[in-house]
Amino acid sequence: MDTTTNQGAKDGSNKAGSRIRAYRESHGWSIWDLAQKSGVEEKVINAIEKGEVMPALGVLVKLSRALGLRIGTFMDDQFKPDPIITRAADIEAKKVAGEGMNTLGYASHSLALGKPDRHMDPFRIEFAADGVDAVQHHEGEELIICISGEVELTYGPDKTVLKAGDTAYYNSCVNHGLRALGGKPASIYGIVFMPV
Repeated sequence: MDTTTNQGAKDGSNKAGSRIRAYRESHGWSIWDLAQKSGVEEKVINAIEKGEVMPALGVLVKLSRALGLRIGTFMDDQFKPDPIITRAADIEAKKVAGEGMNTLGYASHSLALGKPDRHMDPFRIEFAADGVDAVQHHEGEELIICISGEVELTYGPDKTVLKAGDTAYYNSCVNHGLRALGGKPASIYGIVFMPV
């Protein structure tokens, strides 16, 4: 899924950039070093660190792997005791506001903020009707659960349509991407597991 979104940077919610910079500097790496180790372009890392854009999932996965961290390290604001509850009304409010919608036409909402000891990263992902299919790959595994609309999953050379209630589970090392079909928005739950 991925590149960047401007909305998070505008509303001040993009804390990921400062955390990425802090961890990069703790390794003694330049932006060029992190770009070489992660496969993310220098200009993208620079924009993220400056808070000009908020990284989408695929970029966060690559940066977290390069830095040896969980993806949630860049997203958590504070610790919350279990269980972590995400209210449907809160997600709907973000959806209506278009919060976090990136240039590829999707917005991801973490369902595990505040749980720093987690081993997987669950998301609710909203796809705009006119999004594009940008393929990417990274280590780990993903589980996708379609909850509304129709979503096209590109996995390697194959394309599969998922409808509400359908699921897909796959190795993330294969090029993959998702987008809404039929000129209508769609929603999924996505769970990413990435070994540290």
